[in-house]
Amino acid sequence: MDDSRKDKVEQLVDYIMKWCLWQFHSRAWDREKQNEGVLTKTMQLLCEEPVDCETPADKCYWVDAMVLAKDFKATYPWLGAMDKKDIKLLMQDLKDRIDYLTITGSLNKELTDQRY
Repeated sequence: MDDSRKDKVEQLVDYIMKWCLWQFHSRAWDREKQNEGVLTKTMQLLCEEPVDCETPADKCYWVDAMVLAKDFKATYPWLGAMDKKDIKLLMQDLKDRIDYLTITGSLNKELTDQRY
């Protein structure tokens, strides 16, 4: 990943960590599903692609994604200058970083406690 994309990912991470609560589920598998659902749908909205909203969970992720996509566009005008391919790469890098920060790199032992 080049420095420019890395900087953009960190800007988006900073926004999510300051303004979004959806990444703080209490178990790793919940966080994985939430990160995947919200960030995939956000990418689809940013790329003007159809968004699947068949299940109640999909609808919940879609609502968070709608807010996030709107806020990303308003806060980071450079998104409007990116093509769809680059947005998809950026959003995958963002998902990987959020997964690391909230799941694999987290020191929260409750995330993997089998009794929880």
